[in-house]
Amino acid sequence: MSSLQHISAGRRVKNRIVQGLVYLAFALAVIPLISVLWLVIKNGLARLDMEFLTHSYRNIGARDAGGGAYHAIIGTLEQVLLASLISIPIGLLTAIYLVEYGRGGRLSRTISFFVDVMTGIPSIVAGLFILAFWILFLKQPYSGWAGAMALSILMMPTVVRAAEEMLRLVPNDLREAAYALGVSKWRTILKVVLPTAMTGIITGVMLAIARVAGETAPVLLTVFFTDSINSDPFNGPQMNLPLFVFDQAGRPSDFAINRAWTGALVLIVIVMLLNLAARVIAWWRAPAKGR
Repeated sequence: MSSLQHISAGRRVKNRIVQGLVYLAFALAVIPLISVLWLVIKNGLARLDMEFLTHSYRNIGARDAGGGAYHAIIGTLEQVLLASLISIPIGLLTAIYLVEYGRGGRLSRTISFFVDVMTGIPSIVAGLFILAFWILFLKQPYSGWAGAMALSILMMPTVVRAAEEMLRLVPNDLREAAYALGVSKWRTILKVVLPTAMTGIITGVMLAIARVAGETAPVLLTVFFTDSINSDPFNGPQMNLPLFVFDQAGRPSDFAINRAWTGALVLIVIVMLLNLAARVIAWWRAPAKGR
């Protein structure tokens, strides 16, 4: 009996040690995140006012106070929206094919290979591709649309992998029950599989959007700089928030540095609001059982 108690006590000690190591690892991971958020909020609130949100940087010098990032906010929203409109349908349809139609096939293995390759592509390579093909080869101008195409290249593999994993988690019993009732395969996917996996798919999509919303290198090569408001992403250079932060952070002025911090804060808030909206949509579209 004493030996059993000794073994039990040893297991409890090991469990406490492992539990403590897990908490320590969690703290080490969270501390840098909290410190970054604290710095951005602390330094960004200094210039977070209506002028910053409703005015552009036109006719404002690096050493001048004032000016805003309205032109960059408009550019970020439009470019991310266009990138999402390109990558989400393609990525979702690709994931549906890999899970529902192409299991074990040569084409599905080829697609999976290229998705893995695209996942590891540096962001600047996507920008270089659009720069070389769209701007230099096809002689198209710098524009928000060019930046959106570069961002969509980065979004697609993330959307494919997230949707693929969520679709694989849907129990086959649901599919078989629908087939037993005489429901066609495409209708089963549309009415049963996708609604069941929708919450996870939306989460994966938001991770992809959060990733590309802060990319600087692709848009630096394809969008170019402008201090004016350009609400037409298909015509002329168009600023966005990562470019705005990059530009202001390199200027020799405390006013410019403050604008850079505030631009970073606004970008974080936009991503958080998009995530909140996605959560609400996922809850609204989820089956009644999941509510």
